[in-house]
Amino acid sequence: MNGFERPASSQSAEPLLSADARLLYLSVIEAGGRLRLSGTVEPHTVHELLQFGLLIHDVEDHNTVVAMDPTRLSNSLSQSWQQEAARLLNRSASLTDELHDLGSAFQELMGRPEPGGEIEYVHGKFSINQRLATLVENCSQELLTAQPGGGRTQATVRTAIERDMGVLRRGGVTRTIYQPSARYSSPTLEYVETMTEAGSQIRTLDEPFTILIIVDRKVAIIPGGKDPSQAAFVRDEAVLLHLIRTFESQWERALPFRGDREVPKAVLSSLRRQIIRSMMQGIGHRVIARNLGLSERTLARHIAEMREEFGVDTLFQLGWKLAQETTATDPVEEGDETTLG
Repeated sequence: MNGFERPASSQSAEPLLSADARLLYLSVIEAGGRLRLSGTVEPHTVHELLQFGLLIHDVEDHNTVVAMDPTRLSNSLSQSWQQEAARLLNRSASLTDELHDLGSAFQELMGRPEPGGEIEYVHGKFSINQRLATLVENCSQELLTAQPGGGRTQATVRTAIERDMGVLRRGGVTRTIYQPSARYSSPTLEYVETMTEAGSQIRTLDEPFTILIIVDRKVAIIPGGKDPSQAAFVRDEAVLLHLIRTFESQWERALPFRGDREVPKAVLSSLRRQIIRSMMQGIGHRVIARNLGLSERTLARHIAEMREEFGVDTLFQLGWKLAQETTATDPVEEGDETTLG
């Protein structure tokens, strides 16, 4: 096999040879199939053709290169690449069987409580995500998720769709709680539209909450304390029951979210009341934005729109206006918030 070994890929349209290499080969052909190397010829381009096998050094003069037949080279490379592809295909077919016993041992490790109780602290994003992925891949009954913060990235959404669809295909149900700011995120809207159409239920809750994931009501994943790189995997029956009740209570107070592009008036009003309440308490814009899962730019836009809507200049005047509106509309909104979707 030639030194330039490159297995074929059906997903890549990248040319095998650079444009410079093709031009150099054609110039060798025009020169009668032989070319004496000189300072005007780029060494890396010559090296590329030598590696590929389209040029070889003259056995009697190392400074001269000779052109080889591309058709014969193509047949040779094609045959060797096909053999390599067949070898890799056979290898991939036997991979699952070869790793079965190792996989069983790893699954046993994932379900084994650490010494000291049934609350296991896991450090590092990679280890946390690996354990979580293993749990969700085996989830077959129910996946409950409370996800604070703003919208998700496109890559995160695609991964979440693939993960959560697997739960639905296995006959399970999924319920997710977001903050209202998620309604302004296009990638999150894509997730919500896709998942609700498949049977998932999603709502938004206009109050602070922490991240919570509950898998098949057997294990819960929560933040592991002050260390942001730590998570607690909870299997203790009493603590798990408390976390499930916490989620159910939040779910009852949340509003249905089906991926509608227009943000409901009740959601918008509640979000803006929280903004003003936080500002009147002296909380800085950056902290308010983080607590509500908004960007600082989106927060500033909400404030500007509220000032314009109520025709006021100061935050004090805006707070007074919103307080009056809240008194008049809260009974209706409370009824909306407790409606089950």
